[in-house]
Amino acid sequence: MRPLQPVSATARIGYGLTFFALFVALWSVATFGGYVQRLFLADPLTMVGEGWNLMTRYGFGFDIVMTIWRVVGGFILAVIVALPLGILMGAYKPIEAFLEPFVSFARYLPASAFIPLLILWAGIGETQKLLVIFIGAVFQLILMIAVSVGSIRRDLVDAAYTLGATDQSVVRRVMLPNAAPEIAEIFRLVLGWAWTYVIVAELIGSSSGIGHMITDSQALLNTGQIIFGIIVIGLIGLISDFLFKAVNQRLFPWARA
Repeated sequence: MRPLQPVSATARIGYGLTFFALFVALWSVATFGGYVQRLFLADPLTMVGEGWNLMTRYGFGFDIVMTIWRVVGGFILAVIVALPLGILMGAYKPIEAFLEPFVSFARYLPASAFIPLLILWAGIGETQKLLVIFIGAVFQLILMIAVSVGSIRRDLVDAAYTLGATDQSVVRRVMLPNAAPEIAEIFRLVLGWAWTYVIVAELIGSSSGIGHMITDSQALLNTGQIIFGIIVIGLIGLISDFLFKAVNQRLFPWARA
């Protein structure tokens, strides 16, 4: 094992599965061995049993679908707003100087702090939950996209002008292709953050969703159901992460390491 030495795809999968196996083993030892009371941490078998009950008796599949819809919907709204603003900020310095102070200020505001206001403005329906995810993601996206677009090598821009390119074509044909792989990676990262916002949104005034199930399970001290909900979120995130990577590699093959 040497710094930055690549590993094969098979070895990467093997390493990842090994870690999960060790994690489950330690969890089993802690719970089955009596080192942690089951009131505070359910054992793996109990968690699986509670998860089966959730799926077969309590319609947890619908909760999963609702949570995915909220994450995807809020994230798409954030991308629609953030992508053009981020490109403009990265390409044009006056626009960056105009918007960056507010964006930098707003991205430190916790999305959860807006929930009381959003309930007043939009009620406790789907709009409120989409807006929580939107607020949590949009300012991060704007700034990260702007940094990506603005970090292009200056000599490439100068060469394009030398060849007769206009301002618009420099942005469209030089800056955007250069930044596109990194922007796609930014989408992948921020989508993971969106999952934290949706759970917060579902903890208050929600009648469906994974967060709603976790809240109900907490009131019943059912740690098996809580852990199952957390694991479902992780699995969905892992699947979406792999899909993003596969699509990015297909769309931007020149950006592969």
